[in-house]
Amino acid sequence: MKELDSRKQTILQAVIIEYVSGAEPVGSELLVQKYELGVKSATVRNELAEMSELGYLEQPHTSAGRIPSDMGYRFYVDRLLDKREPDAHSKNKLADVASEGDVLQNLLRDTTRALSRLTHLMSVATTVKDVGLNIKSAIISAIGPHQALCVFALSNGRIENRLVECPIGLSLQDIGIVNELLGATVTGKTVRSLAKAKMPTASQSAVADILIASVWTQLKSIVKDATRGMLVAEGEEFMFAQPEFQRDLAALTDFIDYLNSSDVLYDAIGSQVNTQTVTIGRENRQEQLHQMSVVRQSFFVGENEAGVISLVGPTRMAYESGIPLVGYTAKVLSESLTKYFG
Repeated sequence: MKELDSRKQTILQAVIIEYVSGAEPVGSELLVQKYELGVKSATVRNELAEMSELGYLEQPHTSAGRIPSDMGYRFYVDRLLDKREPDAHSKNKLADVASEGDVLQNLLRDTTRALSRLTHLMSVATTVKDVGLNIKSAIISAIGPHQALCVFALSNGRIENRLVECPIGLSLQDIGIVNELLGATVTGKTVRSLAKAKMPTASQSAVADILIASVWTQLKSIVKDATRGMLVAEGEEFMFAQPEFQRDLAALTDFIDYLNSSDVLYDAIGSQVNTQTVTIGRENRQEQLHQMSVVRQSFFVGENEAGVISLVGPTRMAYESGIPLVGYTAKVLSESLTKYFG
């Protein structure tokens, strides 16, 4: 990311402020009229062109003004953002809602609804399920020439049995190798750590590697089910009102379909984060979020991460107020959850 001089930084900040509030491309004449830049419109126009070449701005149409790019928003969030502390009304609203809930789902529902209404953006919360759950044992046994049985015992008393196909040429020695690998890499590990763990390999046996791949697929399915908590989303109606969607019906349709896939949305929002993160536009892995920004922060029960609270909106969101509000919401959620469940 190429450094910007002070004048370009001021112009970039002004473009973002105007585009966030108006949702229309910003021209040099408007900037000269509203901001004390100390230069004429032609100079500002040249600066806008240079910043477009550098990748900080985009020009939707040849005759139009400029809008911020993902890189422009990233520079703004990382370098120029003047975060606004939530006002007393917002703090009181969020604190009251977070302290009144008596069931986790109701607490998250009320809190995400309040955050959504304060920001006019979509708010999504995800929870982590069974944070301390681990695999007590993992064993595979042949039950015939073509099938093997995997038995996973979890620390909460749950037993998972899964059948896998035996690769051609599998021997008892290969099964022993796989059981040794499972004992070394799976037994005693938490399901949350296994969610991101890489599949082990048996360098001495290609057949054992084929079998461990089948076993690992079953294990990942068990881990996914065990760690997936609930998802609570509020404020979809605010997304439909955004000018970006009103001008692009195809994007609106894609986003509606995306919202209906809770698994995909959970994966996008609920990836474990121990600090606040902001992903902008194409920084999001999911294509349906390439026009969106997501502000996330974890909330906790005591010292254990319990979930993630987030704001989802167009890249043209008010970061200076949205980021602190998400942070404050995570704080009051953590306090309430620790009080009830800690």
